[in-house]
Amino acid sequence: MPLYLKRFLPHLFVILGFIALSLAYFSPVLQGKKIFQSDILHYRGMAQQQIEYAKETGEQTYWTNSAFGGMPTYQLGAKYPHNYIKKLDLAIRFLPRPADYLFLYFIGFYILLLSLKVDFKLAALGALAFGFSTYMIIILGVGHNSKAHAIAYMPLVLSGIVLTFRKKYVWGFLLTIVALGLEIVANHYQMTYYLLLLVLVLGLAYLVDAYQKKQLPHFFKSVGLLSVAAIIAVGLNATNIMATQEYVKESTRGKSDLTITANGQPKAAKDGLDPSYITEYSYGLAESFNLFIPKFMGGGSGEDIGKDSKMYEAYLQLGASPIEAIEATRNAPMYWGNQTIVEAPAYVGAVIIFLFVLGLFLVRGRLKWWLVGGTLLSLFLSYGKNLSFLTDFFIDYVPLYNKFRAVSSIQVILELCIPVLGVFALVRLFNDFQKNEEKLKALKYATAITGGLALFFLLAHSFLFDFIKPGEEEYPELLVNALAEDRKSLFISDTIRTLVLVLLSAGSIFYFLKGKVSEKLLVIVFAVLILFDLISVNRAYVNTDNFVQARQVEKPYQATLADKEILKDKGHFRVLDASREGQQKPARAAYFHNSLSGYHAAKLNRFDALLDFHIYNNNPEVLNMLNTKYVIIGDESGRVQASTRYTEPNGNAWFVSKLKVVENGDEEIRALDSLETKSTAVIQKSILKDFNLERTYKSDSTASIKLTTHKPSYLKYESNIAFEGLAVFSELYYYKGWNAYIDGKLISHFRVNYVLRALEIPSGKHTIEFKFEPKVVETGSKIALGSSVLFGLLLLLGGFLQFRNKE
Repeated sequence: MPLYLKRFLPHLFVILGFIALSLAYFSPVLQGKKIFQSDILHYRGMAQQQIEYAKETGEQTYWTNSAFGGMPTYQLGAKYPHNYIKKLDLAIRFLPRPADYLFLYFIGFYILLLSLKVDFKLAALGALAFGFSTYMIIILGVGHNSKAHAIAYMPLVLSGIVLTFRKKYVWGFLLTIVALGLEIVANHYQMTYYLLLLVLVLGLAYLVDAYQKKQLPHFFKSVGLLSVAAIIAVGLNATNIMATQEYVKESTRGKSDLTITANGQPKAAKDGLDPSYITEYSYGLAESFNLFIPKFMGGGSGEDIGKDSKMYEAYLQLGASPIEAIEATRNAPMYWGNQTIVEAPAYVGAVIIFLFVLGLFLVRGRLKWWLVGGTLLSLFLSYGKNLSFLTDFFIDYVPLYNKFRAVSSIQVILELCIPVLGVFALVRLFNDFQKNEEKLKALKYATAITGGLALFFLLAHSFLFDFIKPGEEEYPELLVNALAEDRKSLFISDTIRTLVLVLLSAGSIFYFLKGKVSEKLLVIVFAVLILFDLISVNRAYVNTDNFVQARQVEKPYQATLADKEILKDKGHFRVLDASREGQQKPARAAYFHNSLSGYHAAKLNRFDALLDFHIYNNNPEVLNMLNTKYVIIGDESGRVQASTRYTEPNGNAWFVSKLKVVENGDEEIRALDSLETKSTAVIQKSILKDFNLERTYKSDSTASIKLTTHKPSYLKYESNIAFEGLAVFSELYYYKGWNAYIDGKLISHFRVNYVLRALEIPSGKHTIEFKFEPKVVETGSKIALGSSVLFGLLLLLGGFLQFRNKE
């Protein structure tokens, strides 16, 4: 057997093992089932129109009318020309979902440890600890696929950086391009941003080390190469990045022109999200210990605790039937921390944290410091409003930090760093650089710290905690006491569990150091301990019960009688879903109709304001100007029906005779309170002046303007008017892509009524067209193609250089 094949064989077995383990954990995929993910349910509703359009025409649309009155599809899975890095990503994710993401977790982390010169057996062990970390599995259960996608490529990006700093310039440079390109293609910029923070910590550690070793030229050469690699990786994703950057300025992540809220209160002008929104999910200080003890804070907000619980007994005593009591215990609010809601604890693992603490005493140098630095930065920032001085500093002064919410999710960084240092603790145990006495001393400290902590909580929990969540004091005392007792029971059992795992881990290492356990056996022991530790917790939250027949995922919504009635109408109009089901499933209406509602983390800023000021308050004139023909409601019997009683839609377009001029956005959106939208439009003074518009237009009772063709990104109208008129269109104004044409000639259009398009139309008969032609897609695609060609040439050059060096 050739030497290179012999060297690759162990890695092949590891890769096959990862594939088998990924499929085994999500075994229902082998039966053709699919995991039911709540967030993907919303996505399917939002993206259905563009998916169906692509099936029918074979074309991509970059605009959808199905949600929030219309919005770009840039963050709804839009596909771009020459996006070859995406094709590579799809090829890597060859397993059925979500096994594909679990496999990516494993393989990315495995490559990172190999790049750090870790033996393949320990690298595989670390990959298991990272891949099965509870948070990684939980996000797959709820459907945070793009987040999981981005996290999975984080270790691969670090691998390229590490190889470059190890003077493997060619492979490090090329791997960084590919890995960072894949990281960006995952399209979760929040996770990529957090990775950047970790890279900065890593870079600082390497800079200090290079200065101490007088290797600054090598450091800056590496940084230069990595900077070029980053530019090329960005180029490979140019269309997506440019489109997102363009859209974000017009979304709720951008700056609003309003200085008041819907209730008239002053609104601070901020470029970014509101601090209270950013820190809504802030990790509690004491909650940190659920990284080590799974149900330290009770676990998730809905736990199945069964009929042996105190809560079951309490419900019976309060008069509930046995069936009602058991139903209550199937979704018991066991979490008692400060966050609004928690799906599951962010458990890293008792075994791997024990190894991490051991690594603090055994590992030295730059590796230790960037891992510890990344861990602490991640933990402190996850506290959000509970460590306000640090969070406020980052929000106010660190670029882009105020664009992202749910600060607790930055813990993905510590969930990456902790297993790396934990594995290096074993690496140091197995080498001969340190004496056995030093290793035994480190083992003693690690056991005392981790085991002592678990023992302390076991003995002192009654003095430290009351196990009651703020606000629960208002519940019946019997129920509150029962909840506290059940939470206390979970706390005790999981603390004992953690203590046992720590002692088993410490005992195994002790016997290894005494020569009674071999290195190979110790690796097997830790593999078993880690798998038991993490999988037994994960299974409580993501298991076979999460899988359903494929058709339930592919067609998640079933048309009601109301939907069927509306679908008979082949016109172009909008629907407002005001039913209870519409509130519970906000993207449901978008699956079938052009809806005013939806589910998205970054709606268009102006439409979001319109929702708050008018639509949620059922302003009929605003519903009319948006051409809302049907309102879905529930009748007295609970049946859902479609009603036309609540609106008198203006139609797809109409002529107005008067413009009401206001000074700013505040006045413009407030003017809609009483505006007669069929005859009058409100416009800002600056727009009136820029387009040299009249304030009044002659009325023509015979004038007409009709929509003749409608597609998501193309609208065609025919108009006939005796005098020059001003037409208002019931379509959202988004100037970064929509172009207006009259008889084939490009014409400037403008915004009225805060969100709508308007256009001056000459007298006579004319054809008006609106085409969504985003320049950003055309420009970005050219850059992506050029970057792909450049990378291909660099890959060939790199291969040639490596071959020549070997020769």
